[in-house]
Amino acid sequence: MSSIPVQIPAYIDANAKAFVDRLARAVAIPSISGDVNNRKDVFAMADFLEGELVKLGVSVKRAKLGKQVLDGVELELPDAILGTLGSDKAKKTILLYGHFDVQPALKSDGWDTEPFVLTEDPATGRLIGRGSSDDKGPVLGWLNAIEAYQKSNVEIPVNIKFCFEGMEESGSEGLDELIEAEAKAGGYFHGVDAVCISDNYWLNTRTPALTYGLRGISYYKITIAGPARDLHSGVFGRTVHEPMTDLITLMSKLVTPSGDILVPGVEDLVAPLTEQEKARYVSLDYSVSDVEHSAGAKVALSDDKATVLMGRMRYPSLSLHGIEGAFSAPGAKTVIPAKVSGKFSIRLVPDQTPALVDPLVIAYLKSEFAKLNTKNTLSIENLHGGKPWVADPDHWNYEAAKRATKAVYGRAPDLTREGGSIPVTLTFAESLGVNVLLLPMGRGDDGAHSTNEKLDKSNFLQGSKLLGTYLWEVAKS
Repeated sequence: MSSIPVQIPAYIDANAKAFVDRLARAVAIPSISGDVNNRKDVFAMADFLEGELVKLGVSVKRAKLGKQVLDGVELELPDAILGTLGSDKAKKTILLYGHFDVQPALKSDGWDTEPFVLTEDPATGRLIGRGSSDDKGPVLGWLNAIEAYQKSNVEIPVNIKFCFEGMEESGSEGLDELIEAEAKAGGYFHGVDAVCISDNYWLNTRTPALTYGLRGISYYKITIAGPARDLHSGVFGRTVHEPMTDLITLMSKLVTPSGDILVPGVEDLVAPLTEQEKARYVSLDYSVSDVEHSAGAKVALSDDKATVLMGRMRYPSLSLHGIEGAFSAPGAKTVIPAKVSGKFSIRLVPDQTPALVDPLVIAYLKSEFAKLNTKNTLSIENLHGGKPWVADPDHWNYEAAKRATKAVYGRAPDLTREGGSIPVTLTFAESLGVNVLLLPMGRGDDGAHSTNEKLDKSNFLQGSKLLGTYLWEVAKS
């Protein structure tokens, strides 16, 4: 087979405005899976996506995932969207995964624009809006590519299965069970040859990448309670044990300012580093200035590139995320909170798993809490977790993506492991027994989960071409 027909990338260029408009309609739906008040919007986003798939001739099935209790309210989990396009036994079958939920976003968080209004910056070509890069842009990129094939009268060279979910930002509740059930003989995913996920990013703003590893995660909530109600600090200060004081002290025992994890035994579980592996990090097109550009400040933990990269990709990290129940509004309020909860997570790497790390964390927190000699009470929850994942970057699935990347961008991609977590990646790999590829659309400075999240328009269009070319190259493998 020859190179992908030129009319397919030409169609994407010619329809750039329509594709950006569709992304704007998607971004306008505030599909925040972690907020009770936005659950209806996650369902609305599922409806939108189903409608777009049906327009392309995809056979769509909505899969119920059950219920959850969120902030004391029982809610229906958003449906997973399963789709099928093509059933030619002579072709490979590729499963495409993405998610249509997003992180919370408020203008008051520090956004320069309304977060749920896609705003194009004509000076930079950036498409700014929550979900533009994570993950609505890449999900719609698949639709752009498929539409380009169909409107160009070019047969799609593979069969495609779709799995789009609305709970990825909240632990993918219910999805593992669905995948495991549908992976069995006769199930929806049975017969899939490989999986492709576009839900990650280049290391920098210059070099396309393929990702063959992800960190796992264990996310914790520790709650300290004491008084029966909030108290006045002028009346009760220095007369009672204060939950906030205990919480701050406890959270300070978890990690050092230089990133060292203080929970005994957690770092001991990390697989040893070989010289061969370290050489990969040295060779990547990345610098300390790249991470500082992405962060928006000169705050890197080291001046050594390999050290910074390994801190992101192959070592665990512990991050403190927030405190629930404390006064956080503008102004001064002299309150002693009756109950506060601290949230933190550990990004896991081989050979760590939540099952191995959780007992270490819980035992350590209980031990440190006992040292406070407080009359307050402690409870510890693991809100969600997922194991780390590593794939074979020399598999035909990756080789196809390497050729596609070179065809679209004119250069070979960096092969990376990523610091984030997509727990479903490992579920697909283990349940289906096939290779899983992470093929990113966005750049390293997209700011997913942060304020002013963006996707460069050029990456949206070139990325759509990349996804379409990948399907073409898979058929040649």
